[in-house]
Amino acid sequence: MSRYRAAEFEISVARLAQLPPDEGGEVAFAGRSNAGKSSAINRITGQKSLARTSKTPGRTQLINFFRLDEQRCLVDLPGYGYAKVAAEVKRRWQQTMEEYLSTRQSLKGLVLLMDVRHPLKEVDQQLLNWCWQVGMPVHILLTKADKLKSGAGKNALLQVQKELAEMSPDGLTDDLTTVQLFSSPKGTGLDEVYRVLDHWLDVPEK
Repeated sequence: MSRYRAAEFEISVARLAQLPPDEGGEVAFAGRSNAGKSSAINRITGQKSLARTSKTPGRTQLINFFRLDEQRCLVDLPGYGYAKVAAEVKRRWQQTMEEYLSTRQSLKGLVLLMDVRHPLKEVDQQLLNWCWQVGMPVHILLTKADKLKSGAGKNALLQVQKELAEMSPDGLTDDLTTVQLFSSPKGTGLDEVYRVLDHWLDVPEK
């Protein structure tokens, strides 16, 4: 946990040519513009304003890098799927994300955030299908779990697991796709997130 609290903003880039050197290990965070991605990154790092939150979904159009140490970092990808964003902007975001996800050698996995009340939208499914095709590990955070009662949250998790198993070409495999409940305000699911990040980033055990 202390490693993630040490996260510091490194750089924002608008084009892939501006990316930092492709070395070490990094984990990217992606999600629809209202899925609570920035809030989740702030909670995971224990910092209130590391990732900027906005009341206007779809405003962030940059790829933001947060350095953990010389070899590891977290990457905040632009939010997607916001209806009021121009079609040309959407197309450019999609192209940039696909190129980053397909060419970045230091990328170890993708954390995909979805509002637990509105999971697996079409754009989420498109990104998942692409990740499955290229063998990219994905860990899904069903955010805003505090908006549901405990029983409803567990039922939503089971339903998403069922749908993922039906969607995946080879069924849901624990080593490639995992899913959990998460709440930024309450910290629900933090330990599980840390275990996934530690595994992907090859963090040595204490």
